[in-house]
Parts: sequence; structure tokens; C-alpha cells
Amino acid sequence: MSHLDLGVTGMTCTSCSSRVERKLNKLEGVSASVNFATEAAAIEYDSQTVSPQELISVVEGAGYGAFDMAAAKTEEPEAEKSSDGGLLRRTIISGALSLPLMVVSMWPALQFPNWQWACAIVATIVFIFGGAPFHTATWTNLKHGSFTMDTLITMGTSAAYFWSLWALFFGNAGEPGMKMHMTLDANAAQMDHIYFESVGMVVTFLLLGRWFEARAKGQSSEALRELLSLGAKEASVLREGGEQRIPIAQLQVGDVFVVRPGEKIATDGIVVAGNSAVDASMITGEPVPVEVGSGDAVTGATINASGKLEVRATKVGEDTVLAQMAQLVTDAQTSKAPVQRLVDRIAQVFVPAVIAVAVLTLLAHLFFGGVAPAFIAAVAVLIVACPCAMGLATPTAILVGTGRGAQLGLVIKGPEILESTRQIDTIVMDKTGTVTAGEMSVTAVHGDVLDLAAAVEHNSEHPIARAIASERSVKPATDFAVVPGGVEGTVEGVRVGVGKRQGPLGDLEGPFRAAQDAGATPVVVTVNGQPAGVIEVRDTIKPSSAAAVAQMKELGLTPYLLTGDNAGAARAVAAEVGIDHVSAEVLPEDKVNHIKELQAAGHTVAMVGDGINDAAALAQADLGLAMGAGTDVAIEASDITLMNGDLRCAADAIRLSRRTLAIIKGNLFWAFAYNVVLIPVAALGWLNPLLAGLAMALSSVFVVTNSLRLRGFSVRR
Repeated sequence: MSHLDLGVTGMTCTSCSSRVERKLNKLEGVSASVNFATEAAAIEYDSQTVSPQELISVVEGAGYGAFDMAAAKTEEPEAEKSSDGGLLRRTIISGALSLPLMVVSMWPALQFPNWQWACAIVATIVFIFGGAPFHTATWTNLKHGSFTMDTLITMGTSAAYFWSLWALFFGNAGEPGMKMHMTLDANAAQMDHIYFESVGMVVTFLLLGRWFEARAKGQSSEALRELLSLGAKEASVLREGGEQRIPIAQLQVGDVFVVRPGEKIATDGIVVAGNSAVDASMITGEPVPVEVGSGDAVTGATINASGKLEVRATKVGEDTVLAQMAQLVTDAQTSKAPVQRLVDRIAQVFVPAVIAVAVLTLLAHLFFGGVAPAFIAAVAVLIVACPCAMGLATPTAILVGTGRGAQLGLVIKGPEILESTRQIDTIVMDKTGTVTAGEMSVTAVHGDVLDLAAAVEHNSEHPIARAIASERSVKPATDFAVVPGGVEGTVEGVRVGVGKRQGPLGDLEGPFRAAQDAGATPVVVTVNGQPAGVIEVRDTIKPSSAAAVAQMKELGLTPYLLTGDNAGAARAVAAEVGIDHVSAEVLPEDKVNHIKELQAAGHTVAMVGDGINDAAALAQADLGLAMGAGTDVAIEASDITLMNGDLRCAADAIRLSRRTLAIIKGNLFWAFAYNVVLIPVAALGWLNPLLAGLAMALSSVFVVTNSLRLRGFSVRR
């Protein structure tokens, strides 16, 4: 079996993704999962019976676009940007035309001579240009025997538009001096009323909702582009007795390349010469660089912090750790089950039912009344059923909720996230940069060595060096040198070394081991080669972390701590903030596996992290929360970003998301209740289509007003 990730374009609702999934799964040897939220299809297929091009052809045959996501990973999403921009432009133009159309139609004093013909021209532009996305989707769906909300939008706007044209050309509405006024009597409307304003406002409101929805969708490929951009672009390879600068794509397994201080390591390999400290935080998530020497393995895209290294390449291209991390993010995102939105689920029954009611209304009134009353009643049914309030129910709540969230430093990416927060019962947290500050500081000193150590460390950029150097004023240090495991320098006539232990510590053995057991990093200071003191350095816990964990427990969440740090440090941090479940010394794939295990046990899991190493776990979790002070990759792979780095914001984000979801549910209930009550009234011929349009607008106003309640959401401090 082979694996293929396809990007699928043109889907407008979950019924579209379901149809594509059914088409793909009908093929022999194919197992496909299509995710509407990420616009992607994850496909397992038998390469002996079906080819990637055939899979793409099946998607295209269903009326949608498809492309190989692997081939497009590093490309800029110009088509996506163009699509979003086109939708916004279409919305603005439709709104600018529809607003005066509605004002003139509703206010007789503004109805100038032949105003109705001007309205017809304006409405035609909005109906054709503004309504094009809905009409196109309706035609695509009808070709495959499917009904969606697009179908109802097209039918409602078409009924109002063509009835109005009929009234203009064949009724009394086109006569010079015609005035249109509000009336409660549907029968009084007859042939002198037009409903172009209903066409304009329905199209504009729903375009606005569609644009909000498009903006809210997660951009699943962005995290992958961010990851891939982290790698080095070129490598200095040793060939023919000298260095050659070559593109990274030309690097081969077995090549030896040079990495100077401050440069990125070109690819995964083994050090063959040199000693240095390597910043591997993208893998471990920890701020302390790793000392490497001959024979040690290094990872591509990590940064050489100090000495010169010569590295033999062992993995290139798709086999590297960086590429595998990108694949982890892809797999986690495409494996998410699509969120079945309430509107789209009900549409499969609601839309055909409304069409049936409109047809029966037309036939019944034709039999008992006449042509004009029959068409007026049928048009009223379609207008009152047009899902304007339904279309606004989700995006308006999202707009207000995310706007309020942004004011509070919370970035929520879309409606799928809100569904996730409702069922979250477990929250997994990274340690460094999430629960802790991610910055080293001195917590204890054994021996009178801090002045000497600070003088030497002022010459180093190592995070531990910066922590020690910041504790004291600078004394002059000469003959500074980087040595295996640390640094050395001469201070006031003595040779001072700072770094890892290099042998027996004598009386300092106790403090050294106690620091290790407590989760601190012990740094040994030597004077003229003899151990003189131990400095304890540790990552400090954020002041708000304990309160944040307490708030999470109040929300019914069970907290877990996952970290690449050592077990002692992990246990110490967990005990201080009130977390009972701890897993230490875990790599990125281990974090993903831990979350998968919790999910397999029936838990719905949220993940809070900040590092590149957290990206795959953030994507795998049912809800990913990234600290805003973290990496762009983690932020892009997450569902919610906590911009101010305060862990209490994670609890705030979950409360805001749950509140927003409750507002959406309320909006949808009232939107459907409005339809259920007024459709029978319209079918009986008791509702003027103009009033039907007004009722539809009022239902939209209610939805917007209800959503505005989210502006009063406040955080707990």
C-alpha cells in the first residue's frame, strides 16, 4: 500500500467532502479520508491497481480540483490567496450595490421615477456576479444528485429575482411612477411588487458569511512550509581537497560538510572532527545546547553554537528528522475527522423539504386561487426559507468571539476548534516555555566562585553562560577558550574553567548530585584545574502556571506534563504547579504517541506547547494551543494561539471557545425556529414576500445581536 495526500479545492460544505470520500472509496484497493476543514484527502491505495493520477481524476470527476500536496509543499499558496481576495472583493462590491437597493426599495420617499428599473440593473449584477459561487456550487451538486445550502440559496434568490423581472415586464411593477410600500396583506401585493432588495441582501449576507468562514479555516500547509524553511539552503562540502558551496538538494549520503559557528547544520549526520555546543531546541524543546564531538550524531537544521565541525551526512531529503517532523504534522492534520456542522447535516433534509413545500404551495394556490397568488406564496416560501440567518449563525459568532479573543491575546482559528473544546477532558502541556519561562537563571551557588565564573562566561553566548554572567559585574578575563564540555579563561592570575564535571568533585559531590536530583543543571567551576564550586542553574517556573493548572482542573480537565527535559526537573516542576501525570525525556514522536495513547483510551486531548518539537503533537491533539512567544511552526500547527505567553490564557481560551460554541448553537436554533414557524404561514398565502424578506433580515439581526453578547466575555485573574 502507498500513501498520498491530495489537496482538494472547491468544497463548500461537509457534504462535499463526504461525496469526494465516497467516490474515492469506491475504487478497488483505496481507503480515503477527506477532511473539509483542512481541504485535504489522506489516501492509502494499492499502487498495483490504481495510480495517483487516477485518484486525482476521480476527485476532478466529482466536480472538484485536486493536487499532490507533497509536490506543492514549498510553493506559496498564491491560488489560495487569490481565492480569498476574490471572495472579499465580490463581497464588498455586492454590499456596496445592495445597501442602496434595500434603502430605496423599503423607503417610498426615495423612489424616484423608474427607480424599479435601476434596481433591476443593480440586482442583476449582484445576482450574477455576487451569487456566482452559490450558483456554481448548486449546479455541481445537482449534477451529482445532492442538495446543500447552496441549492436553497440559489433557488430562493432566483425565485425572487425572476418573479421581480416577471412583475416588471408582464405585471404592473414596471409602470412609471410605481411606488412600493409595506403591507401585511399578501394578496394585496399581487403583480406590482418586486423583491430585488431581498436578492441583494441575501447574496451579500451569505457572501460575508462565506468569507468569514474561509478566513477562519486552518491553513494546513503553512506549518509544513514553515518547517521546511528551517533547513539550511546550502552546504560547504569537502571535495577534491577543498570546500565547495552547493545547494542542499545536491548533498548526498556520505558527503562530509563543514559547519562554522552560527551556521545551521545542513542535514542529519555524524561528527567526524571538531567539538562544539549545538542548539538542538527544535528537537528537544530545551534551551541548553548539547555538547558534541567526534562520533556524535547531529540533526539537520539545528544550529552550531560555538566551534567548527566537520560532519558526514547520513540522511538526506525525505529521510531527515526535519522531513519526518513535517510528515508527522501532515499525518496528524489529515487524520482529523471532519467536523459535521449542524447546518450541513440538516441541509440534506431541510433543503428538499423546502423545495417540496414551495412546489406544493404553488400547485395548491394555482388550483384554489390564481396565478399571481400562487407565485407570490411560492416565492414567499423560498424567500422566508432562504438560509441567511443560518449562514450567519456560525461566522458572526466566530467573528465576535475571535475579535474578543484577540483583545485578550487569544487567537482562535475557526469553528472546528470550538467543537473540539466542548469535549476536551485532558490537557497535555510542554514544560519549557509553556509552564516555565524557558530562560535559565542561577538558583544556588556552592563555594565562592560566582565572580570568577561570571567573568569567564561573559565571553560566551551559551544560555547557561548568560544566566551566570548576569549575576555579577564584569571582571576582566583573558585567554578565553572553548574546551570540550565548557569554557576557560584567566581571571586575576588564576585559570578558571566553567562547564561539565571532568572528574571527582570531592566535597562538592553531594551538592552536585542534589542539584541533579532536584531537576537543576549543576555547573562545575574549577580554579587552576581543581574543583572549586558548583553553580545550580534552572529554568524558572512562570508565576501564573500554578493558577493556570488550578483553573484547568475547575474546567474538568486532567493535566499532563510532557517534556524532553530530565525526569528530576520534570517532577520538580510538576509538583510545584500541581500536575500529577508526568512524562520526561520524550522526543517529538514520543509526544505524538503519548497523545495517541490518551485518545485511544477514550480521552479528548488538548495540547499546549511552544517549540518546533511540539508542532506534530499540537496537530495530533484534538485541540492545539501554542504559546505566542514560541515558534511560528508551533503557532501554525495549533488551533489556538496564546499571544502573551501566560498559561492561564489556555483556560481562558477554552472557556471563550465553549461560550462561542454555545452562542452558535443558540443562533442555529433560532434561525431554524424562524423557518419552522414562518414557512407554513407563507405556504398558506398569509405572508407578503416583502415581509418575508424583512423577517429574514430581522432573523439575521437577531443572530448578529446574539453574537455580540460575546463582547462581554472576561478573563479570570
